Amino acid sequence: MNNMLHYYRPAPRAKSPQTIESDLCIYGGTSAGVAAAVVATRLGLKAVLVEFGRHLGGMSSGGLGATDIGNKAAIGGLAREFYQELGRHYGQPEAWTFEPSAAEAVFESWIARARVPVFREHRLAGVKKQRNRITELLAENGNRFRARMFIDATYEGDLLAAAGVAYHVGREANARYDETLNGIHFGHPGHNFKVFVDPYVVPGKPSSGLLPGIADEPAGRQGSGDRCVQAYNFRLCMTDVPGNRRPFPKPAGYAPDRYTLLARYIDAGVWDALGLSIRMPNGKTDTNNHGGFSSDNIGMNYDWPDGDYATRERIFREHVTYQQGMMWFLCHDRRVPAEIRADVRKWGLPKDEFRETGGWPHQLYVREARRMISDYAMTEHNCVGRVTASDPVGLAAYTMDSHNCRRIVMGGRVKNEGNVEVGGFTPYPIGYRSIVPREKECANLLVPICLAASHIAYGSIRMEPVFLVLGESAAIAAAQALALRRPVQDVPYRGLRKALAQAKQILEWAPPRGWHPVRAY
Repeated sequence: MNNMLHYYRPAPRAKSPQTIESDLCIYGGTSAGVAAAVVATRLGLKAVLVEFGRHLGGMSSGGLGATDIGNKAAIGGLAREFYQELGRHYGQPEAWTFEPSAAEAVFESWIARARVPVFREHRLAGVKKQRNRITELLAENGNRFRARMFIDATYEGDLLAAAGVAYHVGREANARYDETLNGIHFGHPGHNFKVFVDPYVVPGKPSSGLLPGIADEPAGRQGSGDRCVQAYNFRLCMTDVPGNRRPFPKPAGYAPDRYTLLARYIDAGVWDALGLSIRMPNGKTDTNNHGGFSSDNIGMNYDWPDGDYATRERIFREHVTYQQGMMWFLCHDRRVPAEIRADVRKWGLPKDEFRETGGWPHQLYVREARRMISDYAMTEHNCVGRVTASDPVGLAAYTMDSHNCRRIVMGGRVKNEGNVEVGGFTPYPIGYRSIVPREKECANLLVPICLAASHIAYGSIRMEPVFLVLGESAAIAAAQALALRRPVQDVPYRGLRKALAQAKQILEWAPPRGWHPVRAY
């Protein structure tokens, strides 16, 4: 494993710890965090951006180059500027498919032009509060960040948790919000095994034990809640350009038996593990999970949301080993047909992407972690239009989507459980109340990523363009709260809406001529 390919390494304590003061402190250099910092500066605030790692942009610069959106017409404001600036890079009006390095360059240029101080490799150690307000963010290296307003722009919700804000991890039962697609979910054919595959070490003999990657647990009941989290993976940027291609590495700890289930699946006639490879510019891909056995490391991430840094480092390394191992297996294991091995070996990691980590993405795709509990939760009812938020700060437009949460045995065969893909609805508003905590818990915090939403509604909202939108809206709301000297919960929506409209945020859906929703199955 490349020495730089880690989630966490303890930062050395600063020789002379600093106290950095600002109007707005943003924790998390994701796309939402960068958007919030840039917009806050444009509005005249002194903003600082505190980032856990070394890179800016989160998944937008971490391999997710094939933008998941549902409908581009729902995206405005600074988010639209991002795709337009990428378009200029490629000589076109907009670019919604792009290379990781191009995206990171845009984020870095934005931060540089806005002159936002960025504090990289600053890991959250805790917060200080006075009553219901955060006063300081404390970093592991001893630096302190004092501000009047804070934004949690992490994928995990680390700042909101440290501040004592209520949150949920896992899948709520359908009964919690009177939904139909939450909790344990069977029956959807997507990303499942298309043919019978025996789950036992010795085929047909349950006493021999289960193959690696299969959980020995009851199936449970449809719609029941649990603590399972939809699977994570790396969005792999591959290339078939010989001069820019490096071979897939064999990871330390590679275990061929981890892929016996994949070998059996291929032997049964199904080869689709790399079937979702979308072409990016310059001979590259954004390769995502596809089919019954692919890059999603199902069931191995449950401890990530609430895990300490050592726990997350262990999980991160397990995901690297698993996915690098799968690529090595497909290239070299003789259980894989020769023609498939030859086809996979045509691909490799690009030499000009993720240079410091040997071409492997540094950002794990944390699809879902903590979700805040506040006075207003986005649910399935919002997605399908049965309920409409009265205080929109942006639109979501994607299918209600969840990757699998478990791999289990049902009726003597292996099954994946948890995949949901239901669309067919128009873009819908995300409520301001869903990105602010309850006032009694924290009056000066906004949460554009780990917002209040049920598991299945979050599966529709959790797209990078939407995070860009919500990051901008959070910064505008923070500026208004500061100007009015009010808690974020008491920002008058009428004034906020006017400011959002001036920023060209899209708050209501007016379908373009000829537009029709497409249902996903």
